[in-house]
Amino acid sequence: MDHDSVQDSPEFKQRRRGIYLLPNLLTTAALFAGFYAIVAAMGGRFQAAAIAVFVAMVFDGLDGRVARLTNTQSDFGTQYDSLSDMVSFGLAPALVMYEWSLVHLISAGWFWGKLGWLAAFVYAAGAALRLARFNTQVSTADKRYFQGLPSPSAAAVVAGLVWVGADLGLNGADFMFPALVVTATVGILMVSNIRYYSFKDLDLRNKVPFMAVFAVVLVFVLISIDPPKVLFSLFLLYTLSGPAMYLIRAYRKRGTRKVDAR
Repeated sequence: MDHDSVQDSPEFKQRRRGIYLLPNLLTTAALFAGFYAIVAAMGGRFQAAAIAVFVAMVFDGLDGRVARLTNTQSDFGTQYDSLSDMVSFGLAPALVMYEWSLVHLISAGWFWGKLGWLAAFVYAAGAALRLARFNTQVSTADKRYFQGLPSPSAAAVVAGLVWVGADLGLNGADFMFPALVVTATVGILMVSNIRYYSFKDLDLRNKVPFMAVFAVVLVFVLISIDPPKVLFSLFLLYTLSGPAMYLIRAYRKRGTRKVDAR
């Protein structure tokens, strides 16, 4: 086989093919923010650590959209994004919460101390399982809904609680029991079958009413008034929306069955 034939072969092109810079650069920025959150928490800078998790969310939201808009999607980018998500929305929030509050459970006894780091592990494992399930079902799942709480939203609840507490100058030891419940519950919600609205059916390229744009402006104004409290409240409401809609659907199905039985 001559040199030109080798260069034209699919195997050679596969080896030569590189990666797209822009979306993977944004993914790297999200990974850096998640890693910084861990380092900041180890240094006792919990407010900076919590903010870094939210910064990672911004970059994570951008990389996929930029890849789709520029037609630069790739299998490498998909896998790299999942690994970045595991660090930024799995390990980082779990360790930030543990360093801020859960570590203080040891003061209540060795049993509570173990529950503290086990709750952090449940969260981290839940994020890993959530990401693995999403990757295997991405081609078959209903794109209007997520199965289980998305890991960025779970990270926002955990990091948001830390941010609110640090912003108010409160000690994490005062929140160790609520933090235990929140961390474990959010971790379980990630691997649950509860559906969450994905907002993926919103087409940002189409025209929208003027009031929709004004509503977006109001959201930004509201967030700017008190970012930690507003962001935490918004993501907490989203987290609660899944179980609430699940109970409503279950109640309606139960009522329908009673009517059919008559």
